[in-house]
Amino acid sequence: MGKEALRNIKHILKKIYLNIGNKINFKRSKIVDEQDFNRERLTMVEEQLRRRDIFNSQVLEAMAKVPRHSFVPPEYKSAAYEDRPLPIGEGQTISQPYMVAVMTQSLELKGGERVLEIGTGSGYQTAILAELSREVFTIERISTLIQKARLTLQELGYRNIYFLAGDGTKGWPEKAPFEGIIVTAGAPEIPQTFLSQLAEGGRLVIPVGPRYTQTLYKVTRRGNKFQEEDVTGCVFVPLLGDYGWKEE
Repeated sequence: MGKEALRNIKHILKKIYLNIGNKINFKRSKIVDEQDFNRERLTMVEEQLRRRDIFNSQVLEAMAKVPRHSFVPPEYKSAAYEDRPLPIGEGQTISQPYMVAVMTQSLELKGGERVLEIGTGSGYQTAILAELSREVFTIERISTLIQKARLTLQELGYRNIYFLAGDGTKGWPEKAPFEGIIVTAGAPEIPQTFLSQLAEGGRLVIPVGPRYTQTLYKVTRRGNKFQEEDVTGCVFVPLLGDYGWKEE
């Protein structure tokens, strides 16, 4: 074999070794990233949730399990476990972890419920609900968001979630009644559509108030009466639709 052929073989082998090394380093980097995210997630649960007024152990376990960094754009992954909402595109946000926990805890889920979610967004709240209930029915008016959320949730292995693209203020009457309804956008008032689709003893959690600042309410159905409870102040994007705010 000539010297030129040997040089070519050495060059090819070097490229192969470099490629293998890069792949190994990339895998190691991904493992390190996941370990970092895991630590940040557990810190989030301890410092942002448990030390405040989140006491439901099932909610804390779900928040410790679901990878919030999988639901945010790449440029915000490093901030995934900070105590604040983050942009997800289309003028929408992924809610602050604490607010997700407060709203979920207010539903008082036991595991066998059918839950309606208004506003899929990134799919993060959807995943938390899927950990804690039998079935989740989620509606999102922005088709690009629901497509992205569906893909993320399927990649994470969730199989108890049903998706609908459309006007969330109408609810999902064909699938009603629901033991829990959660609304992740601020409404000017509580839509009758949600109350009518709530099961006996079921709970509706919804932000209500002016367009850019609201109060979070928990509404419990008792026959034809609805008991309202003020949970906390909050700020959500407006709930747009036939029974919500109109687009500006």
